[in-house]
Formats: sequence, structure tokens, C-alpha cells
Amino acid sequence: MSIRSILPSASTATALMAVLMVAGSSAQAEVKLPKVFGEHMVLQQKQTNPIWGWAEKGEEVSITLGKSDKITAKAGDDGRWSAKLPEMSAGGPHELTVAGKTNTITFKDVLVGEVWVCSGQSNMEWSVASSLRPQEEAKAADHPMIRMFTVAKNPTEKPQDDCSGDWQVCSPSTVSGFSAVGYFFARKLNEDLKVPVGMIHTSWGGTICEAWTSKEALDADPDFKPIVDRGATFKKDPNQATNLFDGMVNPLIPYGIKGAIWYQGESNLDRAAQYHKLFPAMIGDWRKRWGQGDFPFLFVQLAPYRYGNQPVENCAELWAAQLHTLKTVPNTGMAVTTDITTINDIHPKNKQDVGKRLALWALAKNYGMTNLVHSGPIYENAAVESGKVRVKFSHVGGGLVAREGKPLSHFTIAGDDGKFVPAEATIDGDAVVVSSKDVAKPASVRFAWNDTAEPNFFNKEGLPASPFRSDSLPLVTEKKK
Repeated sequence: MSIRSILPSASTATALMAVLMVAGSSAQAEVKLPKVFGEHMVLQQKQTNPIWGWAEKGEEVSITLGKSDKITAKAGDDGRWSAKLPEMSAGGPHELTVAGKTNTITFKDVLVGEVWVCSGQSNMEWSVASSLRPQEEAKAADHPMIRMFTVAKNPTEKPQDDCSGDWQVCSPSTVSGFSAVGYFFARKLNEDLKVPVGMIHTSWGGTICEAWTSKEALDADPDFKPIVDRGATFKKDPNQATNLFDGMVNPLIPYGIKGAIWYQGESNLDRAAQYHKLFPAMIGDWRKRWGQGDFPFLFVQLAPYRYGNQPVENCAELWAAQLHTLKTVPNTGMAVTTDITTINDIHPKNKQDVGKRLALWALAKNYGMTNLVHSGPIYENAAVESGKVRVKFSHVGGGLVAREGKPLSHFTIAGDDGKFVPAEATIDGDAVVVSSKDVAKPASVRFAWNDTAEPNFFNKEGLPASPFRSDSLPLVTEKKK
């Protein structure tokens, strides 16, 4: 058989080309949405929610959610379209239908409730299967009103429009792979609010805060130039500035959310002083880009752990940076975990209490349960009185206590020389009085200023006090940029 005999005739080739061109134009015209939209998703209640995607230039797209009126959008020159879904109360399931010229997409089992992003490094990524009582937790996890979307790991050089992942309904067969902190946070909200809860999980173990921050935010502050310079040559590495924001956060924006929970800091420990500014900058960056104002941003203060060859103060200085963020950045909350720890394990298995404590902040500050005690004692101020220092606290709850009735531990005191020594501390109302026979003229107090500190200072509701310092002496990590 000759080659000519198997080739199509000119007329046949022309017809075939026409068919291919029509097929190609139809493929181009198909309406598409990012992966964060899908079956089983949760939409944020009581607000309009952005919806967006791609279609052929100028194509009109119609969107219907449940029984609400149809809304329309038109694709711009770049092929992108966007609209706002109508405000709805908690409930469902609903169907979301998106129709273009040549195709229609329908997502079933869509709920409306509370949506939170959960992010950070390994302690946020840590699964239910690796936490306390995994089999017991899985067996009891019949919570169809809880859904989780897990973003696939993807460090990228430039901001991405989409990610990989899908929404899963919480059940005994799915929960084991969920972020444990995210799941236990969602479970508490679902129990108390009686509404659906959706968690969008985007985290990566061992990663630095600046990897989750946009390049524009880092470029805006000269203090971050060393960070930017280190990341000037892109490497497909999660520990490089901006590349996790670009690949694992930007694709989610501006999906409608209530807020975010965060568990990270271990990888910034040797630059804890810098974290005083870097962490608030990241929070501000996310809030600016989401365009939902100062949404709640709740985070976990690191658990005590012996960090190898690092100075024992590094962790305390990171704790101080986290406390600084709580005090200076509006609408933030902090779960203290000095009692939820395994000193020789950087991943404490008790993620149940971590999730619950974050949820207490949300319930009290963002869902109107104002009478709920949601935090342990937080340092307010210190005053020298006759050779002693009186330290006052907020969030005393039903009163300050030393667990198991033992003397308060892990308080130290110093004079003007800045040499801290162990101190005696006694509770007096909503204050603690600190003194030492070795410091006649005290000037400063520190509490739990050591990476393995497991102090016994709580309020009566069983929530631990945050580590703190009253001084402004130079930090060990100040020169690390």
C-alpha cells in the first residue's frame, strides 16, 4: 500500500480541519471554575460570596445557587469572569449551577455555614490518624456537616490561579487524613453553633512564615530585604519566600471565608525577633488580598520543645513575638499550649485541646459568646513595689491558680543588671507578686523564658498563662535577619 493511499483527499482533509476547528473553539468556550469550588463544598453564610472562573472572551455565564435568582457574569478579555453569590443563611444541601454557551457545571450537596482557612507547618498538617486516640476519633467522626478541602503541595515561582484538591465529607472513612487541628476546631464550632463548617486546609511541614507571604508584601518593607534576597533565585523548595503563598494561598483568594487559623513558627525560631514584624505583615497581607476586612486570625503559640543546638531563649522569644501579635494586631486570638506538650517531640499528639482552644477564641470573639472564658492569663503590666514586682493579668477568668496547689513555677526576676534569677511568685487577686532574696531592687520579670518550660500557672477554667517578659532588653535573635 502506498503512503498516498492512506492519506485523506484534499476535500476530506478540509472537512476534517473544519471539524477540529469547531471542536477546538468549543473546548475554548467551555466555562470552568477553580478546584476550590466543587461538590460537598461549604459557602460562608450571611455574606455575598465571590465566584469566578474562565470562559471564552466575552462569553456570558449564568449562575444559580439553590432557589435564588439567576445571576450573570461576562468573561473579560483575559477570559476570566466573576460574580457574587447571594447572601444565604446556614443550611443546605443546595445545588450550584454554572452555565456557559457550550457546557453546564452542576455541583451538588453544597452547604452554607462557616468557612475557615487552616494553614501553617507540620503541627497544622498533622493528621487525625497521628493524634491521640486515632481509632476512637475516627469511629466517632460521623459529622456530615463538617467538610474539608486540602490543597495539594505546590511551591511556585509566580502566583497561580488554581490548585489541586477536592472537598470531602467528614466520616469515619475520611477523617483520619484531615488536619487534626482543623478538624477538632471545626468539630467544636459545629457542636456549639449547630451549622455546617468547612475547612480549607493549606499547610506544609517545616516551612517558614515568609514562604506564605506575597512578594509584594515583603518588597514593601526594607527590613525584609534579606528575606527577599535569599529568595531571588527561585527553587522548587517550600522554604523559599513567597512560593507557598503563590502556589497554595493565591488560588484560594477571594473565596468567601469567616477567618483563618494558623500553627507555625518552629522554622522561624532562630529569627524570632524578626517574627515580631514578619508575622503581622503576613496577616495583613492575607487580609488585604482577601478583601474581607480584618477577618479573624487565630493562631497557636508553640508548645515547649528542646530545639537541639539552639539557645533555650529562642523559643521564648518566638512566644513573645506571638504575644506581641495578639496585643497589636486587631481581631487576632492565641491558643497557649505550654501544658499540651511532649518535650522530646516537636509534634505533641494532643491536637484535640489545641483545636478546642482556638475554637474558644472564635466562639467568644467572633460568634458572640461573650461570657465564655476563652484564654488563660495574659500579661498586662508590671510595677515595682517595695522590693517586689506586682504583675497584672487579663483573662483571669474565675481566678488565678497554681495547678495542683504547688508554688508557682518558672518566674524569674532581675535588677538593672539584667541578670535573671529564679523567683518566688504568689497569687494576689488578679495579680502575681514576684520577688527574690537575691535581687534587692528588682526591675524586670520573666515567665516561662525557656524552651522546655511547662509552668503550672492557669486560671480556674484550666487555661494556661502565656509566657512573657516585662523588660525590653536585647533579644538573642535580634541580629538574625
